[in-house]
Formats: sequence, C-alpha cells, structure tokens
Amino acid sequence: MKTGYDVVLRPIITENSMDMAAEKKYAFKVAADANKTEVRKAIEEIFGVDVAKVNIMNVSGKRKRLGRNFGTTSSYKKAIVTLTPDSKEIELFSDM
Repeated sequence: MKTGYDVVLRPIITENSMDMAAEKKYAFKVAADANKTEVRKAIEEIFGVDVAKVNIMNVSGKRKRLGRNFGTTSSYKKAIVTLTPDSKEIELFSDM
C-alpha cells in the first residue's frame, strides 16, 4: 500500500513556484505512476489542507554536455496543486 510520502517525492522550490504560492498554488515532484486522485489524497494527508484542483505534467529531461560527451538529465512528473480559498497555507513555502 502506498503512503502519501511514496506519491509526493519533494517540493519544487523555484522563483516561479514561490510566486504561485501567493495564489495558493504549490508545485511538487511526484512519482511517475501517480495520478491526480492519488496526489490529491497524498497532499491532504501530509499537510492537512483542502485541495481544489490538481494539474499534472510530464517534464522531459534536458540534454546536457560535459566536454564532448552528451547526456540527459532524468525526466520526472510534476504536479501543481491548487488549494481552496478557505484552506490554510502550506508552511513549507511560506517560510522562504
């Protein structure tokens, strides 16, 4: 059985995601086989908030070069979670 911590791997902390936090939208890196309902239940379980909407996207790896050798960074799945207006904020994003 999966727990919430198996579905939500880590938060994505970027300048853009910090701007979205003002609108109660938060970005997370999630498991590759996770779907919207699993992400919704995991966020509600871990942080104790009410989720209004979940958007999921696959982010492909970028091509990188080291000397004359080429490689790619790993691909991952990203979820943008929108909270309800009366829900509390996630403290992880408000501390920064």
